[in-house]
Amino acid sequence: ISNLETLINNWQANYSNLLNFLDGGNSPNYLTIIEPAQVPSRPVSPNVATNILLAAAVGFALALSAALLLEYIDDTIKSIDDLSTGLGLTALGSVSRIKGQDYKDKLITTHNPFSPISESYRILRTNLQFMTMDQSVKSIMVTSPNPGEGKSITAANLAVIMAQADLRTVLVDADLRRPTMHKIFQVSNLEGLTDLLRSSTIKIEDQLKSTSIENLQIITSGPLPPNPSEMLSSQRMAELLKKLSGLADVIIFDSPPVLAVTDATVLSNRVEGVILVTQAKRTRRDATKQVIKRLEHVGANILGAVINQVSGKGDYSHYSYYTRSGHMLADQSVQSPWRRLWQRLPVLRN
Repeated sequence: ISNLETLINNWQANYSNLLNFLDGGNSPNYLTIIEPAQVPSRPVSPNVATNILLAAAVGFALALSAALLLEYIDDTIKSIDDLSTGLGLTALGSVSRIKGQDYKDKLITTHNPFSPISESYRILRTNLQFMTMDQSVKSIMVTSPNPGEGKSITAANLAVIMAQADLRTVLVDADLRRPTMHKIFQVSNLEGLTDLLRSSTIKIEDQLKSTSIENLQIITSGPLPPNPSEMLSSQRMAELLKKLSGLADVIIFDSPPVLAVTDATVLSNRVEGVILVTQAKRTRRDATKQVIKRLEHVGANILGAVINQVSGKGDYSHYSYYTRSGHMLADQSVQSPWRRLWQRLPVLRN
């Protein structure tokens, strides 16, 4: 009872003090303790768990936004699906990055014919042969939107793969500005295509250079001319194509990039088919669309596109399961049928 009476007295004293405070008018310095402050048992801040969860959520949101923004800004071709869905091109194949710095290392179909990358070139050959069964496609030009996207290496390896299928193949270096075929196959470039285009007295047989690959011959660019576009669009070039069609089963032309100069555009309506080489995460969609418009404007027959330097092993990661002898038998078993199939196609007649 005594404690309760003491508590009541305290309340009454507090109530009196409050009344005096209200009646005191404008006395700003009159202070009264209503209830003593209580010392907390744990710190109010920082709340570590809450801060960690909040920081993780904010960081995830920022990372997702940055990824979506980069994906929206980046318009490069990243996969083989981008060729068909985004550009409307026929996807002929994808080739992984070839290790090595020298040109001889890049010619992987000769020194490592049983690798997954060599198999990707065989798939490219197969796609070409089956899609051209109903067309007269004997001369093929390989080009790219911009320099450095792997068109020359693709043309060289494709020519080797064609020759390995028992097809008489002629590889022509039609890049009369920065030729590379003589470096890849390590042959002389003192004479070549420009000599054939300058003079009608020079025979094609004299300019066909043999290589270490059976059924494969090349015509190098020769001395660089001051007017490459005019030479490639000349009547002499049309006559040369007609003669080459009687000497080979397939003719592959390596040409300059389409957006760099007009040489490839001029040559595209001379040949029967065009292969466009793109590089993964480098070739832009807008640039590829410009190339397609230029080639279609001159009436070129775009067979499809190849995406080059794809990261990873793609669909060929289990190709090494087969034995070396199994590879050889499989490759030899298709040589004669491929040649018969290719030779059954309509012959180019001009």
